Amino acid sequence: MSFAMVFPGQGSQAIGMMSALAQEFSVVRELYTEASDALGIDLWGLTQEGPIEDLSMTENTQPALLVAGVAAWRVWQESSGAIPAIMAGHSLGEYTALVCAGAIPFDQGVTLVRDRGRYMQNAVPEGQGGMAAIIGLDDDVVSKVCAEVANGDVLQAVNFNAPGQVVIAGSAAAIERAAPAMKQAGAKRALALPVSIPAHSALMSSASEKLAARIQEVDIKLPTIPVLHNCNVSFAETPEQVAQNLVTQLDSPVLWVASVERMLNDGINKYVESGPGKVLSGMIKRIAKGSQVGCIDTPDALKEQL
Repeated sequence: MSFAMVFPGQGSQAIGMMSALAQEFSVVRELYTEASDALGIDLWGLTQEGPIEDLSMTENTQPALLVAGVAAWRVWQESSGAIPAIMAGHSLGEYTALVCAGAIPFDQGVTLVRDRGRYMQNAVPEGQGGMAAIIGLDDDVVSKVCAEVANGDVLQAVNFNAPGQVVIAGSAAAIERAAPAMKQAGAKRALALPVSIPAHSALMSSASEKLAARIQEVDIKLPTIPVLHNCNVSFAETPEQVAQNLVTQLDSPVLWVASVERMLNDGINKYVESGPGKVLSGMIKRIAKGSQVGCIDTPDALKEQL
C-alpha cells in the first residue's frame, strides 16, 4: 500500500501534546532539548505547562509544532515504520516535511520557523488583520463574495482545506463585512478565527520579503522523500525551487484539497498524520473518501498504523 506522511500546521498545538509518546520514546524529549538550545527557551516546558497564550504566540507555536512532527516521524522510524512515497504538510507543516525528508537541517528548521512566525506577526499591526472559516460554500462562491465585499481592502480565500471548508483572510474590517455576506450567499457558518495574522494573504508580502532574505542562510537540499508543495501542488526539482516555494507559500493560498487530490492521483491510498491532533486526518477523510487515514501522536495510535 502506497502511503503519504502528512504534517499539521498552526492550530494543532495543545498543552500536553506529545507527552504520551515522550514517556515511551526518549527521542521526543531529546529533540525538544535540541530545539530549546537552538531557540534559547524551554520549548518542552512551554508545550507541557503553557500558558496556552504563550504557546499560541506564532513565534513559539511554529517551532513547537515542527519539533512535534519531527519527533513523531523519528518515533515512526524507530518503530520500523515503512518509508512513505510522499510527504506533505499544511502551511507550517511543509517545513516539518522538509526537515523529515532531509531537505533542511533540524536546528536550522527550528530557528527558521521561529523567525517566520515573527515576520508574520510583525507584518500586520495587532487587531488589524484576521481570518475566518467559511463552512458550506463552494470555493468559487467564497472567492466571489470576497471580491464583492473587499471594498478596497485585502480579502482572500487562503486555505482550501476540504470540500465546503475554506478559510478567508484579510483586513479585520473586511473579515467583519464578509461574515454576514457569506451567510447570505448560503454558508452554513462563517466563524471568525482567534488569530490576528491574515496568513497566506497579500498582507503577508512584507513577511515574504524578509523570509526570502532569511532563507538564503539555510542549507537547503533536495528532499530524499518527495515533498509536495502547498503553493503550486508540485514537487521541487532543485534546492532553489524548494526555497522559492516556501517564500511563495507565505502570501499564497494553501491548496490542500488539490494537494490531496494530487496524491490520490499518484496512487496514495493511506495517509498518516505525524504530529499532535487529527486536524489533517479530518480534512483528508472528506477529500479522499475511502482512503485509510490515521495518526501517530500516541503509542496506541502508533501501533494501529504500523
